Amino acid sequence: MDGVLVLRGQLIPGAAEALAALDARRVPYLLATNTSLVSRATLARELGRAGVSVAADRIVTAASAAAAHVRRRFGDEPMYVMVAPDARVEFEGLRLLSHVEAAAPGARAAAVVVGDAADEFTPRNLQSAFTLLRGGARFVAMHKNRWWLTPDGAMLDAGAYVAGLEYVTQRRALITGKPSRTFFAEGVRRLDELADEADGANGRDGRDGRGGAAGRARLAAGEVAMVGDDLWNDVLGAQKAGLRGVFVRSGKHGDAELERVAAERGGRPPDAVAPSIAEVVAALGA
Repeated sequence: MDGVLVLRGQLIPGAAEALAALDARRVPYLLATNTSLVSRATLARELGRAGVSVAADRIVTAASAAAAHVRRRFGDEPMYVMVAPDARVEFEGLRLLSHVEAAAPGARAAAVVVGDAADEFTPRNLQSAFTLLRGGARFVAMHKNRWWLTPDGAMLDAGAYVAGLEYVTQRRALITGKPSRTFFAEGVRRLDELADEADGANGRDGRDGRGGAAGRARLAAGEVAMVGDDLWNDVLGAQKAGLRGVFVRSGKHGDAELERVAAERGGRPPDAVAPSIAEVVAALGA
């Protein structure tokens, strides 16, 4: 989103037209962001105000990826989710412990999920998370961002609390945001569903033996391109998950970072480089 569709709150030239072209060609796409502070519905409204019309179900966030993961893995088992109120919407329908329930003696949870909880990162709530993790709960974190900029200046982010809980429990959290494989796998899974919906709209309903819509195999990671302005979280993270990584120069990284990512151990250059999303979509129709 930031650096690909919008930059400093302003729409990047050609971005809206690029998405419209994908819609016209029935090419499935998602917007991928690491935010865990707000819901996809809120992000869709914010994009609409910026001039981009995108449905909430075409957005995948660190929060929605976490919700999808625990929904599949734990079903209706109790979970303790530390996240901002608006992003909590992503977990609707799940059995979520309140802060009071999580702090009760003998409380148990199938998973502890940590995201941008802001003022909910209280000593009592962190103690509850620690106790539940010691009691056998799985540890899921939306991301490990260190800090972020707010109108009031730099603010401590969820990564500090995740790292602290990892330290005291001697366990690593499963990260559901970029650049984790879990995040990109969720994106590919959702794109496959969108492709099925498009096939259904075209009169090709049903599933074949390989899991895709009739006449179509399940979408493979290598058939998906991640377009991003962050060479590590977006491009390299996607490549390590088996996707193609396309770098656009419309955001925060440039030539210096291109040289660094290619020279680093475990790094590699992007599969393609373009000025912006407009040129990437234009190349698809070439």
